[in-house]
Amino acid sequence: MAIIFKAELSPTKPEVLRQLLTTRPWGEDGEIEVLGAYRFDDPAGEVGVECHLARVGESIYHLPLTYRSAPLEDNAVQLVTTMEHSVLGTRYVYDGLEDELAIECFARAIAGDQQQAELEIFSPDGAPAGSRPQSVVVTREVDEGETAPSLDALLDGDETFTVARTVGDLDGTVRLVAEWDGGRGVVAAC
Repeated sequence: MAIIFKAELSPTKPEVLRQLLTTRPWGEDGEIEVLGAYRFDDPAGEVGVECHLARVGESIYHLPLTYRSAPLEDNAVQLVTTMEHSVLGTRYVYDGLEDELAIECFARAIAGDQQQAELEIFSPDGAPAGSRPQSVVVTREVDEGETAPSLDALLDGDETFTVARTVGDLDGTVRLVAEWDGGRGVVAAC
């Protein structure tokens, strides 16, 4: 279950997505349309793992982000930005495809050990305020007659998987498929 506070964010998530898209060599500048997002739970409950789908021109980008309460010690992982969260304070925002914790979430999902998180809303004082419907639903598909790799095989590198940066041609015998209003596409595969 992902706990989401009703909060003010600065910069906003669309602003963070724009910054990510315009500062990376694989991204592009242009009008951004946020199509939706889904989340994975961090098993330790410390890091937010949220994956956005955004359209710029003809491209649909898959933009996983991690939200941390402290900066990563690994200097090889570039900080996207810091975000001020009116309830949680300063959050350090990283590209999820550079953050080992997010990659492990994808590995667990491909192995069948993790599903997307349910979204529970809380008011700023911590009182439950209901749930939020999913704007993107992610399901795992396994080709008939195939077996999904084990989590250990994925984490040890015995089996490889790919997480999509753009939604398009990615395929495999095991796929994480995202569905949103008006669209569907593979976001990770093995």
